[in-house]
Amino acid sequence: MEFFEVIGRRRSVRAYSAKPVEEEKLKRIFGAANLAPSAGNLQAYQVHVFRKQDKKEALAKAAFDQTFMIEAPVCLVFCADPARSASKYGERGAELYCVQDATIAGTFAMLAAADMGLATVWVGAFDEEKVRKVVGVESVRPVAMFAVGYPAEEPEPTPRRAIEEIFRGDFPQTD
Repeated sequence: MEFFEVIGRRRSVRAYSAKPVEEEKLKRIFGAANLAPSAGNLQAYQVHVFRKQDKKEALAKAAFDQTFMIEAPVCLVFCADPARSASKYGERGAELYCVQDATIAGTFAMLAAADMGLATVWVGAFDEEKVRKVVGVESVRPVAMFAVGYPAEEPEPTPRRAIEEIFRGDFPQTD
């Protein structure tokens, strides 16, 4: 798939088929996330992978009962690693750069999944402490979770703001 086609076709999907995600596709998603740029190339994040039903149920509950996460064959939890980033960038690294690193890696993973015909949805609404307990971590911060699998729905594109409404400054002139 061509890059702009991937971006244009990506949707937030909340219904998944039971078909498992192939190991090779998961490896490609992981590889894409690993290629994401990061502050100082510290890669100050971890990604936790869940396929067991009980863990997916616990994640869904921690995400305020977003039960579609249970349907998806795979759930990924992207966690920022403040200590890793702080080692080079201090407080700003711990508060911001590690979060940016995790979200960029998540975006790369999401686009890789879309390129291979898989569906995802970015889940940001969750109880951080409950997710930490499910993941089994204390020193990292969960910043996003994804359901990953084959879609059981094809959502229509959502409306987007006008480019002129978003971008400021020396905006390109149109004819």
